Amino acid sequence: MQSHDVLIVGAGLAGMRAAVAIPSHLNVGIISKVHPVRSHSVAAEGGINAAVKPEDSWESHMYDTVKGSDWLGDQDGIEILCRFAPDDIMELERMGALFSRDPDGQISQRNFGGLGFPRTCYVADRTGHALVHLLYEQLMKRAAHVYEEWYVTSLVVEDGHCCGVIALNLFTGELSVIRAKAVILATGGYGRVYLISTNGLINTGDGMSMAYRAGLPLQDMEFVQFHPTTLKDSGILITEGARGEGGYLFNSRGERFMEKYAPNAMELACRDVVSRAEYQEIMEGRDVDGCVMLDLRHLGKAKIMERLPQIWELSLTYAGVDPVEAPIPIRPGVHYSMGGIRTNTRCETPMPGLYAAGECACISIHGANRLGGNALMETIVFGHRAGRYAAEYAESIKQIDFSDRVLEQDRERIASLMSRKNGERVVALRKEVGVIMMEHFGILRSRERMEEGKQRLKEVRSRLGNIYLQDRGKVFNLELIEALQLDSIMDLAEVIAAGACSREESRGAHSRTDFPDRNDQDWMKHTLAYQSDQGPRLDYTDVNITRIPPTERSY
Repeated sequence: MQSHDVLIVGAGLAGMRAAVAIPSHLNVGIISKVHPVRSHSVAAEGGINAAVKPEDSWESHMYDTVKGSDWLGDQDGIEILCRFAPDDIMELERMGALFSRDPDGQISQRNFGGLGFPRTCYVADRTGHALVHLLYEQLMKRAAHVYEEWYVTSLVVEDGHCCGVIALNLFTGELSVIRAKAVILATGGYGRVYLISTNGLINTGDGMSMAYRAGLPLQDMEFVQFHPTTLKDSGILITEGARGEGGYLFNSRGERFMEKYAPNAMELACRDVVSRAEYQEIMEGRDVDGCVMLDLRHLGKAKIMERLPQIWELSLTYAGVDPVEAPIPIRPGVHYSMGGIRTNTRCETPMPGLYAAGECACISIHGANRLGGNALMETIVFGHRAGRYAAEYAESIKQIDFSDRVLEQDRERIASLMSRKNGERVVALRKEVGVIMMEHFGILRSRERMEEGKQRLKEVRSRLGNIYLQDRGKVFNLELIEALQLDSIMDLAEVIAAGACSREESRGAHSRTDFPDRNDQDWMKHTLAYQSDQGPRLDYTDVNITRIPPTERSY
């Protein structure tokens, strides 16, 4: 049986930053269902926020983040993010991050939506790609044990303490127990709960689901971010950096329509504001084949090729449009999960020995709406903290012994799937859940539509026990992994639906036609969802407001 002082589940930016932060005398393992450089952090394009210029300040960054969160973000966590961000940018630079530079040789920063200052550092439009490879180099230097292409099925809990995981080796098809004094979940988001998303196929919320099944609360899951600029049908992301560099949004009439919705910020209002504006234009018939248009032509070819080369390539390849010559057809698409595993500023979950960082965690930095550029910064600041505090915990305890109960349960679960002779196929059920979420829990929501969606999800849930696998092999049985991921998707779909139906207000990314206003008196609180036999059980807890009292949010 493999054993580690600290085991990290997930090898994106948060997971690798945690591994690098752990003292070298500790035994560290990091486990991922894909190779670390294929983690979804690699797809982040636009940049990473930090107040590194003398004329900027962390206080201004904090205000923008609190306002962007529609005052649902916990301000103690937001303050930590903004205070530590500049130092962490300098640390990344010392590691070798090749940030784009201004003419004076300083780190260049671009505008992003909802920011009062251009504080988004970037590496052209491949920022996540650059940082993932940077931290992978550091991970190799750190000599952590990497379990590459292993799928974690369950947490091991003994006497209320997390003391390891059960994992499936994709190379052999065998289940194993991996012991650890401390476990860090850094498994990313759940974008693939929806049919079309900017997220990779691996983003199925497995870490959140594992924590939920182990009795931990998921927080604020009703807040799902729709990115304003994605390509139709594919959901491929067109970075916010395109608007940060000066791109315009037009409707079919040639109107720069953001003037109606956010006259001061225009295209650089917060993501929820711009996404709803686009949706409104499309629904009211001022669209071009279900899209609005992102125009970069006035930037000129030189600037596009220097600052946005990947966007030029993606647009040309997947939309057949050269942005130097013509506008890009775009529409809002599912992008990010503001909610996640309830976690404090030390990255501790309510379960001793279990930590969480990155998109799978909810500290809550982003509240009801995330500012572009803050997600990458969260992975670095809180990945660092997760590694630090998990290491301290691991050094303070002895390894806890536990039974093989969870291992046997997972073996039986997989054996049942593999032995079934007929039934429904995973792909069809997964698509059905994705369609339900798109149709009933999208940008604009209403009780009638959501209740109908909940009933449809309940009906799909009743059919999960009838899944049939055509692939009966052990080695790289990706159909089996799809089936296990569908359990995660189903759990999270139900939690999103429950939280959205219950929250009777509009705040940030959660917008209801039947409750169009923000309601601080009744709903200035976090949603907590616990697993029960009857479905998600909801509870609520206060928002932590330390410095910035709630006011009207406008752009």
